[in-house]
Amino acid sequence: MKTSAIDDVLAQLRAAAALAAGKPPQAAPGEPAGGVDFGTVLKGAINQVNGTQQEAGRLAREFEIGNPNTNLQDVMVSLQKANISFQTMVQVRNKLISAYHDIMNMQV
Repeated sequence: MKTSAIDDVLAQLRAAAALAAGKPPQAAPGEPAGGVDFGTVLKGAINQVNGTQQEAGRLAREFEIGNPNTNLQDVMVSLQKANISFQTMVQVRNKLISAYHDIMNMQV
């Protein structure tokens, strides 16, 4: 995850905290007033993982049918990239669910 994405998530958390405190959300210095939508960032990451998996599947199919322009090394590397990106996405999902449960279990 890039630091810009982390900064965007932190900005959204600050805005949510300000709303919870009854204050209007304020942009931090150097940040745009609108910010980035967390859902948009998450959807983009999921789409990127999906694209990686689709590309790996396409290369594997081309190798299976005997396309002379596709070699085994490229297929294996793309399959490993797809596997690692999927595992990373699952771990991020697990962390988000854990954070959600922690917030829901907080005493008010």
